[in-house]
Amino acid sequence: MFKNLFKKTPLEIYAPVNGRVIPIEEVPDPVFSQKMMGEGIAIMPSNGGIHSPVEGTIIQVAPTKHAVGILAKDGTEILIHIGLETVALEGEGFTVRVNEGDRVSLGQLLIEVDWEYIGTHASSTVTPMVITNSHDGNKQYTFTEEKEGIQGQTVMITASGK
Repeated sequence: MFKNLFKKTPLEIYAPVNGRVIPIEEVPDPVFSQKMMGEGIAIMPSNGGIHSPVEGTIIQVAPTKHAVGILAKDGTEILIHIGLETVALEGEGFTVRVNEGDRVSLGQLLIEVDWEYIGTHASSTVTPMVITNSHDGNKQYTFTEEKEGIQGQTVMITASGK
């Protein structure tokens, strides 16, 4: 009777932005495609800013504004890396709306992005979303089969305890 009482519900990680869903293995950067930073998925943004894919706490905002890290309530660490080779832009094209330590809700705007600027000045706008602590082996990850992601509606990754 009590067996299911303490079962953890899986964490659903939603699309942080609207766009075309891309398997992490197809990201044109070996750091992501070879999963050096962890398991994940990517999205080719069509429009809009970067929103929180979960309820959690901001644990990192890159000084160059191109990436944000979120700690979900279940301990999952999520890194959203906006575009490729965007560290070289030194913050141009990004307006950060959160700070380290902020508690965020699902769908909350984290970073406004000038996609036209990023598309012109970076190697790609493809935006990987990586579970940076996936190598610890505590969870299993399931990735969406959807081809289009809708910010705050499409579940991109489901993380469940083993």
